[in-house]
Amino acid sequence: MAQTSTAARGGAHSSAPARRRSHRPPDRSRGLPAWVVPYALLLPGLLVIAVLLLYPLYQMVDMSFHKVGLRQIRPNPQPAEFLGLDNYTQVLRSDLFWSSLRNTVVFAVITVALTLVIGTLVGLLLNRLGKKMSTFVIVGIMAAWATPPTATAIIWKWLFDADAGVVNWTLNLLPDWLSSLVFGRADWSGQPWLNDPSTIYLVLIVAVVWASFPFIAVSVLAGLKSIPSELYEAARVDGSTPGRTFRKITFPLLRPVFSVLLVLSVIWDFKVFTQLYVLAGGTTNRDSFNLSLWAYTEAFSAPPKMGFGAAIAVILTIIMLIITAVYVRQIVRTEDVR
Repeated sequence: MAQTSTAARGGAHSSAPARRRSHRPPDRSRGLPAWVVPYALLLPGLLVIAVLLLYPLYQMVDMSFHKVGLRQIRPNPQPAEFLGLDNYTQVLRSDLFWSSLRNTVVFAVITVALTLVIGTLVGLLLNRLGKKMSTFVIVGIMAAWATPPTATAIIWKWLFDADAGVVNWTLNLLPDWLSSLVFGRADWSGQPWLNDPSTIYLVLIVAVVWASFPFIAVSVLAGLKSIPSELYEAARVDGSTPGRTFRKITFPLLRPVFSVLLVLSVIWDFKVFTQLYVLAGGTTNRDSFNLSLWAYTEAFSAPPKMGFGAAIAVILTIIMLIITAVYVRQIVRTEDVR
């Protein structure tokens, strides 16, 4: 028995090194190198972006150098004629380009400014409301943001209708002396808001700001929730006014949020199409064109000039990329200085 137990103990001791030797480090030569793993994980997303974004962008750029019409898109297409930079030359020489560019830039500047200001004010208000009331207001304003652009445009087109619009009816309720003092007229019956380019863009600004400021407000509210309350308590003890508190505490800490919102708003407002198309009644009023509506008109109106329309779209894309790149570079420089 002693010999057996001794042998058993000896066997146990002899098997321990064997078990320790069996735990070998994994053979990394069989898997992917460590530096390849992040790129392998990004590959599916990059493929989706390439199919849905990069390839159509390449097609648009390639089309802008050719003469593309019905003969090139029918079942038995003819080869597209290569024009080089002729489409771009015609775009830049057209008077309609400069008027469309002016409409695009002026509309974007006004709309972006109003959207950021109103969205920020609403975000500050939401931060002061109680939880239940804040939730109620957020649900209400986000319903406007979630409304499809076509439905938004139809709603505001009905509100500003010349004959049955609520806006004209409301303005006619004002006392004549007040309406004459403020607007220079007392009778608003039959006011054609959607006939003149200036009033079309007035309605368009109202419609786009109404649908856009909720996103800004909720984003600002999320940023405000991340600011420590101790900073505001210290400012209150020091007797700081609300305006000074916003300039010295809120705005510097929310600068990254405002930077992203500004870039997104510029991109969205520069390429507004659906709302303008509905409010202007299609493509008949050429004085109200922006670059997006002009590109659509040239590409799909008879006779279709898709190469010419693609050239307009490429120019619009380049303008947006330049504006975005300049602003992002400024943001990076500011952060480096800080």
